[in-house]
This record gives sequence, C-alpha cells and structure tokens, in this order.
Amino acid sequence: MKEYKIGYVAGVFDLFHIGHLNLLKKAKEKCDYLIVGVLIDELVQYFKNNLPYIPFEERIEIVSAIKYVNQAVAVSADNIDKMKAWELYKFDCLFSGDDYVNNESWMMDKRLLNQVGSDICFFPYTKSTSSTQIKRAIENSNR
Repeated sequence: MKEYKIGYVAGVFDLFHIGHLNLLKKAKEKCDYLIVGVLIDELVQYFKNNLPYIPFEERIEIVSAIKYVNQAVAVSADNIDKMKAWELYKFDCLFSGDDYVNNESWMMDKRLLNQVGSDICFFPYTKSTSSTQIKRAIENSNR
C-alpha cells in the first residue's frame, strides 16, 4: 500500500526531459493515483515572461501519455493556487522539486494544506538536465 491515495504535481513540462520524468516517477511511487497539472501557455507567459517552446495542447498530450500519470489537467489562473487545486482534486499530497523547499510561499501553502489533511513532499531536483539548460543550448546553437 502506498503512502498516499491521491497525489498532485503541477508544472510547465516544456521540453520534456529526464528531470520531469524523475519527478513524475517518484510522485507515482508514493501515491495510488497521480494527477498532473500542466500550466497553460498564458500562465507560463505571465510567470516566466516568455512562452514555452512546446504549446500547451502538445505538452498536456505528452504528460497524459506518461505511464505514471493517471490524469493530466490544465492549470489556469482559476486553479494555480494550491488550495484551489486541493478543492478541485482533494489530493493527499502535493509533490514538487526541492528547489522550492525553503520558499516562504510554499511553507505557507504547506501549513494550509496540513490544515485540510494534505501534505507537501519535496524530491531532489535533477541537476543533470533542466529546461533552462536545454533552452540555452538551443539558443547558443542558433547563434
């Protein structure tokens, strides 16, 4: 029996790579049912000040096809807030990379999620490959 019944993780999942796969695999190892939120293009533009390389429709299709994912959902302004996501999906645990482990906002979210019986679990960030590294390599090859 796994530690959690329903798990949730959200991200951009642009230029899908081994770090993304590691996150989803580790999350699925801890829960029976994994819901993965994929940020819509407009939200990525808002937060990162640029559009993803891969359009939303393709990113969510890729994520949906991963064997560790039970359900892929769109993340918009309506459900980007972790408590709004919890209200929709009633997950037992929110999974994330440990690059957010000491983030004040995430610590507040952890306290709020704990109040409704949910938790946040952080996994080690995969340092060998990241979307930022891939984007830099693409940009450098175009020069």
